[in-house]
Amino acid sequence: MSKKTKLRARAASAEPSNTAAEGVDNPRRPCPCGSGRRFKSCHGAADAAEMIVARPFAGMAAETELIALREFVPSATAQLTLKTPSPDVPSITLATVLPAAAAALTRSDRSILLGMQVQTHSGDLSRDLASALEWALAAEPSSVLSVVGRASIGPSLADLIVDEPFDVTVHDSFGWWLEEEPEAGSEVALSLERANTAIMPTVRVAGLPGAYWVDAGEKAHLRWVRPEEEQPLMAALARLAVDEELDLGEGSRYVGSFRAHGRLVPVWDLDRDAHASEWDEPVKEFAVRLDKALAVDEPLTSAQRRARDGILGRQFTLR
Repeated sequence: MSKKTKLRARAASAEPSNTAAEGVDNPRRPCPCGSGRRFKSCHGAADAAEMIVARPFAGMAAETELIALREFVPSATAQLTLKTPSPDVPSITLATVLPAAAAALTRSDRSILLGMQVQTHSGDLSRDLASALEWALAAEPSSVLSVVGRASIGPSLADLIVDEPFDVTVHDSFGWWLEEEPEAGSEVALSLERANTAIMPTVRVAGLPGAYWVDAGEKAHLRWVRPEEEQPLMAALARLAVDEELDLGEGSRYVGSFRAHGRLVPVWDLDRDAHASEWDEPVKEFAVRLDKALAVDEPLTSAQRRARDGILGRQFTLR
C-alpha cells in the first residue's frame, strides 16, 4: 500500500460515521449555505471568507432588487423587517450606499442603515449584510461600521429578515443620510453636495422588480435584473430577436447583458429625450412578449441558435 493510500485510509477511519453526518460538529455534513458541498469544503474551509458565492441571494423574494441596489442604482432605500423583532430599534433601512461606503450605521434613536455598496467584502454578500446587521443590532446609538468583518460562518441575510418583496424608494439626492439639515457652507453640507453631483438620474420602470431607467449623460439605458435561469432566458431572447421583437419600440436598442450575482441583466439603449415614464408601457409590453417566449418548450431553430450565439457574445460577468 502506498504512503498516500495509507494516509487516506487513516483519515477515513478517523472521520465520524455516516450516521453522525448530520451532527453540527461533523465536517462532512452538507454546508448550511445550500451550496451542495460538504461543510469542510465550503464555509468550513480555511479560506472560506475568500470564497465567491455566485448567487448570494438565491431564493429570496427580493433577489433582483438586491442585485440592482448592489450594482447600479445610485441612491435608493428599502425597509427591512426582522424575523425576531428588536423593540428598541425603530427601523432598519437597506441602502445602496452610506457615507464613506460604510457597511452600517446606527442613528441617535438606534434606527439602523445597512449599506449594499461597501468598501470591501468577502465572497458572500448575503453573509456580509447579516454580519453588519448583527453588529448594528448590538451597537450603541450613533455608531459606524466602516468595514464588515470577513467571517466564514454565521447567518445569511435571509436568516434574519422577513422574506418579502422590497418597496424600493429611489432618491435624487443623499439627503436621507442625515438626521437633520446641515448648516449651509459646513463641511457636511459640502460633502453632501459633492455626493449628490455624482448621482445619475435613475427611475424604477413600471414598478417592475429589478428594472431601472438611468440617464448616463450621452445616453439613457434600461437595466433589468431578470429572475430566470440563464439558459431559458437566452433562448427566449433569441426567439424575440429572430421575430424582431427584442427592442422596446422606437428609440430603443438591445445592446447586451451582464451577469451579476448569478442573474442576468439585459441592457437597452434608450432615446434620452424621452421621459423615463414614457418607457413604462413599452417595457410592460416587452414583459408580456418575453413571458410568451419563455413558455415555448421547443428546440431553437438554426436562426434562433445564431441569434442566441450573437446575444451570448455581448455578455460579461460582474464580480
